[in-house]
Amino acid sequence: MHRGKGMKFVGDSRIPMNNRMKNVPKDYSEYPGKTEAFLPNFLLKEWMVGAVFLVGFMVFIIAEPPPLEREADPLAAGYIPLPDWYFLFLYQFLKYTYASGHYIVLGTVVFPGIASIALLLAPWLDPGPERRLSKRPIASGMMLLATISMFFLTWQSVVTHNWKAISQQGEIQNTVQIDKSAKGYKIATDQGCISCHGSNLQGAVGPNLVAMEDLTVEHVMDVARNGYGKMPAGQFKGSDKELKTLAKYIASLGEGGGGGGSGGGE
Repeated sequence: MHRGKGMKFVGDSRIPMNNRMKNVPKDYSEYPGKTEAFLPNFLLKEWMVGAVFLVGFMVFIIAEPPPLEREADPLAAGYIPLPDWYFLFLYQFLKYTYASGHYIVLGTVVFPGIASIALLLAPWLDPGPERRLSKRPIASGMMLLATISMFFLTWQSVVTHNWKAISQQGEIQNTVQIDKSAKGYKIATDQGCISCHGSNLQGAVGPNLVAMEDLTVEHVMDVARNGYGKMPAGQFKGSDKELKTLAKYIASLGEGGGGGGSGGGE
């Protein structure tokens, strides 16, 4: 006699044998080839799949090491953060009109919440016993839609992103010790220079002032008053004396003086 087939266990003769209790699972030995033991068969398959993904991920990391950037500067308001590759699809999704701005709640809470709930409800939305994808249209359709969406949004984020600007803003630079006790640095702070050039004046939205070796006092004063490039005119609101002190301080940075040279301590 086959196991579990043709054999009935009855604890009480008053209970009909043919009525199976609702909370008692069906004997799946009646379905050969459609089930397997959890340990070790199923668990071994899960481990093997996990090992393949882990090895593939390690090879990818070795082939393409993650880029390192310079130390974070909280005063660099123009810094554009970029999430890791597995979050790029969400990063791209938040660029669309109805997922950002006035609709930011939709992009950050509502749509991701619906996706998470749908994933949790998947076993109840499609409880069929079939394993073929063609026999499970609801589950297959949801997973196919989610996969295509993630791949498309990730691809869009990669091809539309300004990678040159990102590499420049995150480029590791030699740390320069500047004299933050100098009066010129205090003026730069009061006039908001560090909001564009960073707390160490090594660049943020604006250029790196420490790396400009050809800066002259006259040129700095002219830029501060009249603007240059993306810097609008009229940024400096102080007196002529303060402007000259600031100009001497910034000009000394490019000379490797760290702001402690000419005009740095005035």
